[in-house]
Amino acid sequence: MQSVLNALRVLEEVAARQPIGVADLARAMELPKSTVQRALLTLHTAGWIRPASGTPTRWLVSTKALHVGRQATGELGLRDIAVPVMEELRRRTDETVHLAVPEGGNIVLIERLETSKPVRIILPLGQNLPAHASANGKALLAAGPAETVERYIADGLARFTDTSIVDPAGLRAELAEIRLRGYATNAGEWRDDVSAVAAAVVSETGVPVASISINVPTSRMTARSQVAFGAALREAAATVGAALGRAQGG
Repeated sequence: MQSVLNALRVLEEVAARQPIGVADLARAMELPKSTVQRALLTLHTAGWIRPASGTPTRWLVSTKALHVGRQATGELGLRDIAVPVMEELRRRTDETVHLAVPEGGNIVLIERLETSKPVRIILPLGQNLPAHASANGKALLAAGPAETVERYIADGLARFTDTSIVDPAGLRAELAEIRLRGYATNAGEWRDDVSAVAAAVVSETGVPVASISINVPTSRMTARSQVAFGAALREAAATVGAALGRAQGG
């Protein structure tokens, strides 16, 4: 039983820190390197992890883990509906498009379609995004109930960069603006080099179930492109929301 628990703990750590090697995992988990190595071998044999490209001694979570996670949370149907819409957004903008979902108080990235441009934003699938410092997170907060916003604020607003919103009143005002225009923006509030625009996908019952974002290096985001991305994302999110309603028999 202990070996199974160790393997599951190692899988969680790889997901949180990927790509990561044996020595770093052992230090983070305070386990012997031999124990971690055995767990990695087990996970690799079972297909849950894979060596990082170009660095075979460092590990990444495989798509198997993502697939199981989607099935567990019902995200597979959402992805099937959203990806064609995301493909059209990528074709129109040639920028990276993300799909994120709220999960257990977190905002989790579950799909990514990348730009063809050499300078791009690359975030791993499964990445947790800060709700108050990411476009996806703010779009979902703005579309949700006030109680969710207040619970989030009560936990404290961490500062990630100089532009992070850490004042509760400032965040409430930002969310009010998002509700009016129908999309959220992120101007380097989580990482200085990352800017984004996002819109929430809302179910027939008015619950935000996902968000779609266009993500660019901060140096490439302009006021004009921000407005254009926002309009495209409002339309895309509404299309996905309506299709989800039809798929669920609404």
